[in-house]
Amino acid sequence: MILRKHVAGHLWLAGAALGGVLGVSAAHAQSGAEAIDYSNSSNWLCRPDNPRACAVDMSTTIVEADGNIHLEPWTSDPLAPIDCFYVYPTVSQDAGANSDMVAGPEEYNVVRSQFARLGSQCRTFAPLYRQVTLTALRAGMSGGSDMRPDRNLGYNDVLNAWNYYLENHNDGRGVVLVGHSQGAGVLSRMIADEIEGTPVQNQIISAMILGSNVQVPEGELVGGTFKELPLCETGDQIGCVITYASFREEVPPPATALFGRGGQGTEAACTNPAQLAKGSNELHAYLSNNAAEGFSSTGPSPWTDNGVVIHTPFVSVPGLLTGECVSNNGFNYLQVTVNADPDDARTDEISGDVMNPDGSVNAGWGLHLIDANVAMGDLETIVHKQSQAYRRP
Repeated sequence: MILRKHVAGHLWLAGAALGGVLGVSAAHAQSGAEAIDYSNSSNWLCRPDNPRACAVDMSTTIVEADGNIHLEPWTSDPLAPIDCFYVYPTVSQDAGANSDMVAGPEEYNVVRSQFARLGSQCRTFAPLYRQVTLTALRAGMSGGSDMRPDRNLGYNDVLNAWNYYLENHNDGRGVVLVGHSQGAGVLSRMIADEIEGTPVQNQIISAMILGSNVQVPEGELVGGTFKELPLCETGDQIGCVITYASFREEVPPPATALFGRGGQGTEAACTNPAQLAKGSNELHAYLSNNAAEGFSSTGPSPWTDNGVVIHTPFVSVPGLLTGECVSNNGFNYLQVTVNADPDDARTDEISGDVMNPDGSVNAGWGLHLIDANVAMGDLETIVHKQSQAYRRP
């Protein structure tokens, strides 16, 4: 029996690809808008004095291979010794080319899905920013649109939020930077332009650049996108980069894929989030048990065939997913294998693909919608280990 869990159809475009799709160059876009006041906590999705989107239920139902289930509670740590700073992907449904500063369900949902769980290990900071919207992305991809978003607008917002954070909240603490897709592109630019080679680089515990392309010279750990921050090789290494884009084992990147693509003399980096191990290893996934508001009318399917109804917002499926960084036809990516067993009671399939209007899978995007979810438990563990290493005398 094959059961399919629906994952809402966000289209979270990587910053590196966004300009080409929309026909807008970040180098030529001009931002004349008024700067956002980040002293106002309402301009943050998460901040310790106003946690908002991070003050959510993260409890999880663990579904074992035999169909047995049990509850895994979760609690945040407001006294955590380090901080995490997050830039979310393309989710805004606002009508304009750039989003406003009013958080909708989509911003709240993506924080819950990709970031709030790290609050068990760090204080959480997530600024709202005037990102390029899904509306502009869809218009650009359909062709013939004169909608021209300002990519510098969102970047400048995040940079202003980062500087406000450093001046008013950091107090010399170590920081984990986390971004996905458009958010990963914004962070990559900020790291290269504003962090590397400055004193604050010493406070960067790691940078998690997910669902994007970080370039390194072929066979090297540093160079390309970042000149000083190398790729992470062990779970307790600090001052390094974790990055990957995920694709199903049976659906590798086609020639037109946006993610995992190298450049001239460089290759897309892939660090296996399964404790940065080599080879194939089990992924500690936290998959959503809810269809996000505003994106889909299809609700979640059953996780088992025994009729058990699961009410927690997340589900964990030990042993179902494994991941390995592989090279294939010029692409480097995280190959995700679903270890299906039609004889057990558990679902044999997960969702996370970007779908075409005709209902077919858009293979070029891979498992972009669940890049973070497929390894959220692993990322949480890495932050724990890196925090200990950072604070070690």
